[in-house]
Amino acid sequence: MDQEKSKPIRLYQVWKGSNRFLCGGRLIFGPDVASLFLSTFLIAVPTIAFCVRVLLIIKQRIKENKDAIPWYSVLTVGIVLTGLDILFLFLTSSRDPGIISRNTTPPECDETVEINTPSIEWVNGRTPHMKLPRTKDVVVNGHTVKMKYCDTCLLYRPPRASHCSICNNCVQRFDHHCPWVGQCIGIRNYRFFYMFVSTSTILCIYVFVVLWVNILCQKGSKWKAMLGDVLSAVLIVYCFIAFWFVGGLTVFHFYLISTNQTTYENFRYRYARKENPYNRGMIKNLKEVFFSKVPPSMIDFRAYVLEEQIMVMEATDPTFIGSIASSMEKNDIEMGDEFVLDNGASLPEIFQNLEFEGIEDNMKQREENERYDSSPFLFLAEQELKDPEIISPIKVGRNSEKNMKQQAENERSDFSPALFSAEQELKDSVIISPIKVGGNAEEKHDEATSDPTIASVQA
Repeated sequence: MDQEKSKPIRLYQVWKGSNRFLCGGRLIFGPDVASLFLSTFLIAVPTIAFCVRVLLIIKQRIKENKDAIPWYSVLTVGIVLTGLDILFLFLTSSRDPGIISRNTTPPECDETVEINTPSIEWVNGRTPHMKLPRTKDVVVNGHTVKMKYCDTCLLYRPPRASHCSICNNCVQRFDHHCPWVGQCIGIRNYRFFYMFVSTSTILCIYVFVVLWVNILCQKGSKWKAMLGDVLSAVLIVYCFIAFWFVGGLTVFHFYLISTNQTTYENFRYRYARKENPYNRGMIKNLKEVFFSKVPPSMIDFRAYVLEEQIMVMEATDPTFIGSIASSMEKNDIEMGDEFVLDNGASLPEIFQNLEFEGIEDNMKQREENERYDSSPFLFLAEQELKDPEIISPIKVGRNSEKNMKQQAENERSDFSPALFSAEQELKDSVIISPIKVGGNAEEKHDEATSDPTIASVQA
């Protein structure tokens, strides 16, 4: 058990991307590597059928004492094209496309800017005191290019790099994620991807032409010849359909190579309104893709990882501390010092140190205004209870003083009998019990005046 615990761990075993590794980390596949078998099946099965048909033709020509040597050449070319096609497919799928190494910590403080505005975003809630700009400007061939910050890899992506949501990696010169090869297409495997697509196109054309010429060389009706050779007819139809798919990709990517674009840039109309800073002319663009040295991998997936590094990687992994905060979580800010996000990350201080002084006073003033608007006479009676010397005259229209008093009495009596009796006590300077419940009122008045506390109030 102790030996198993002390066994060194390689980087590919703790890599946080979605890749799948074989042969001790030497082969790197995407998470949808199963599609590689489908692509291989779509190439190998028709080619095997083609080779079988050519062998039957050779056997028939030998039986008829005809020259069969040219058909051996046809069979050899078919096998070579198929082998190259599968080889390029494997090189594209099993190769590091140009994965950028992740940071275990956010950029240093000298790479940050202090912006005291609530619109600034924080990185995954893990660096609430560090305000990071979402983009940085760099100059490429005299043109300003923006580098975006990657919340997952904790780095500013180099120009033309992008984060693949399927592989969960930032890839240099990201072109697209191809489902047919089950891998991202980037700076290190784009050349092999194009060779795979173009070889598939050539193979489709080759099989289609060979079988169609063989049918044309037969005597009699061509339709009868096709009906008599069902295998050839099926392969002709299959190659005709596949040609429009792989052939279209070949032409499209040749255009991208000639103009030095990527599929990602082209689909986003990146250079529709501005000049492409990477376009150096057709000849130089072709040399850059086919005759330049493939850059080495930025990551040694077979390197050994220390236990401390594993702990740091787990602590900074979004799956360890919770899923990455979405834009809704970053923008839907709640007030309060004790509020935290679902993933346990607290709010930045800029939102926690807000002052709310005066809100309670404003709410009380608002309530008083609403009460005054609903009944000015009720407000007047309350003020008189608080200070008998203050009597606020209220003029309503051109009513006489008598009508006003009568209306005020009716209004106050409707809202509160206690307020009505309190006003009578203030006017007569004699305290009268506000509510009569049985007994003689005069006797209750005498009892009230005999009380020393009330007598002191009257004095």
